[in-house]
Amino acid sequence: MERWKKQLQNSLVSAKQLSEKFDIPMSDVMAIENEFNIKITPYYLSLIKEKGDPIYNQVVPDIRELEDNQLMQDPLAEDRDSPVNNIVHRYPDRCLFLISHVCASYCRFCTRKRKVGDPSKISLRFIDEGIEYINSHNEIRDVILSGGDPLLLGDDKLEYILQKLRQIPHLEILRIGTRVPCFLPHRITAKLVRMLKKYHPLFMNVHFNHPDELTPLAQKALGRLANAGIPLGNQTVLLKGVNDDPQVMKKLMQKLLQARVRPYYIYQADMVFGTEHFRTSVEKGLEIIKALRGWTSGLAVPHFVIDAPGGGGKIPLLPNYLLSMNEDEVVLRNYRGKIYRYTQPGENGKLTVEELLSPELVDELV
Repeated sequence: MERWKKQLQNSLVSAKQLSEKFDIPMSDVMAIENEFNIKITPYYLSLIKEKGDPIYNQVVPDIRELEDNQLMQDPLAEDRDSPVNNIVHRYPDRCLFLISHVCASYCRFCTRKRKVGDPSKISLRFIDEGIEYINSHNEIRDVILSGGDPLLLGDDKLEYILQKLRQIPHLEILRIGTRVPCFLPHRITAKLVRMLKKYHPLFMNVHFNHPDELTPLAQKALGRLANAGIPLGNQTVLLKGVNDDPQVMKKLMQKLLQARVRPYYIYQADMVFGTEHFRTSVEKGLEIIKALRGWTSGLAVPHFVIDAPGGGGKIPLLPNYLLSMNEDEVVLRNYRGKIYRYTQPGENGKLTVEELLSPELVDELV
């Protein structure tokens, strides 16, 4: 048996195992288990240093998941935008194709808790139906394979899907969204990578939330993918008790770049039922972006977005760098808090350096 399959086979999956491992009341864990599956790979379990640390918080159930905080089962209204089984078609030229109902480990903040782990809701029976939908919609040029985790499919089944999609003339780009390099890096085998590289242009978005997840084994897996010419991006979720600290997030983004992964998104946590204890204020996300922009490489600065409740799509948020704008000038604040003026094109003539800069900055320069 392949090493990655042994990892899955030996995963922590029961309330009893969890209760014994972390001294959690059995009644608490069983109540949560009935609501959302438990699964933690031995590898990811080994990264937990202590109860309540950032790795623990992401995968170990918490009794607060049962609290009713007026959050939603389907906050992004994906089911509303699902014209056929396994497809979410919201944006004009791209769609989401759910091809797997399982993950290597289950994130306690999962947006698709209502579906993940349930083979009746994300089923392989609907794969051909999804492919036919994409084939019949010429406007779709970009497909994101998701789930669950697409890389939990066997090589042959995954290749079947990629091969069928690549035969669709109007389909230009394939993307895979996966947390496997984080939870189960053993899955990134030489055989898998040889298969994937046949279907370029193929992009992959991975999911790391904390610098401790970027172990040597994870970096090796990412290196294999990068060496196969697969552009890698990272999607991080902003989570209380995990990464809601500017310095932690900066370290994560810098380590991702060292592993040849481009930071892509930081998501404000979705309004998913049972995840209130993970949610931070939006101001916290803006604080983190301010701590990145200008203070580290621009390559290390992702987009901070809210995936709008109700299906509005991803909306980017920025700190207040643009202070004012009219037909004559734009007034800007830089990462150090200094004010600058940019002259609009027109008949105003050229201004002196002193006129362009704020009074306090001119004083500093003089």
